[in-house]
Amino acid sequence: MNIVFMGTPEIAVSCLKAIYEAGHNVSAVFTQPDKPKNRGHRLQMPPVKEYALEKGTEVYQPLSLRKGEDGEKSLEILKKLAPDCIVVVAYGQLLPKSVLELPKYGCVNVHASLLPRYRGAAPIQRVIMDGENETGITTMYMAEGLDTGDMILKEAVEITPEMTGEQLHDRLAETGSRLIVETLSQIEKGTAPRIPQTDENTCYAERIQKEDCRIDFTKSADTVYNQIRGLSSSPCAFTFLDGKRLKVYFAQKLDTNQNAAAGTVIEGEGLCVKCGEGALRLTDIQLEGGKRMKDSDMLRGRKVDNGTVLG
Repeated sequence: MNIVFMGTPEIAVSCLKAIYEAGHNVSAVFTQPDKPKNRGHRLQMPPVKEYALEKGTEVYQPLSLRKGEDGEKSLEILKKLAPDCIVVVAYGQLLPKSVLELPKYGCVNVHASLLPRYRGAAPIQRVIMDGENETGITTMYMAEGLDTGDMILKEAVEITPEMTGEQLHDRLAETGSRLIVETLSQIEKGTAPRIPQTDENTCYAERIQKEDCRIDFTKSADTVYNQIRGLSSSPCAFTFLDGKRLKVYFAQKLDTNQNAAAGTVIEGEGLCVKCGEGALRLTDIQLEGGKRMKDSDMLRGRKVDNGTVLG
């Protein structure tokens, strides 16, 4: 098939690579504009753009597909490309009706959840933060609503108790790459199902904001633990130690009866902190201005007294 691919982050690269390897013609790639990164604020290409350029594929980066001159130009480009199908994976923009109706086989989305649960921008992080033990990939025909189109294929993925957002991302990327190839094959053969979504038992995975990353130790150890692993390793949960930001990449739940205020460093092996209910050891951390390390390594070079309050 003649495919136009729309996607931006790493999870989309896996699907794009699988589409190339399946023998489809990827006539163009649409992705988000380059953005400034890190302290130097140098412009950095989205991962999808980097990979597409390596393959020699034309790349377009409109600010919007829906508005203004960019939207009009994009529609004209898509009409000339005449795709059989547009595949969308974490693109970061909503597609207008004029684009949704353009391809012969419609627009197909690869979504990182078992729809109708966790529609929205951050399903991978939110499903772990909510303490779920299962998620998956859903391919679907796109509609004008947010992740509301008819479903095609689904595959479940187990979330193990210690799995981080980064690890789940990698597992879902592999699952999604297989599922999109099978989806396109079934669409081309005319055997792809259309399973309408209902609004029962749905929930939304809102975009992660800065306030979602700050640790509130008055919450239970289970809640904070899920927050830490869901946000690891990006954008990463954080607290403050002596006025410096302390990123927390992983933690362990502790069995302790020590009585202390929430956020207080307590006695134990490593950096142990009391929560509103229970306690955690912050095992993988990065203090502002430093590098990521184990808590035991940090404590060898920097003493943190019991009774110190984080946050």
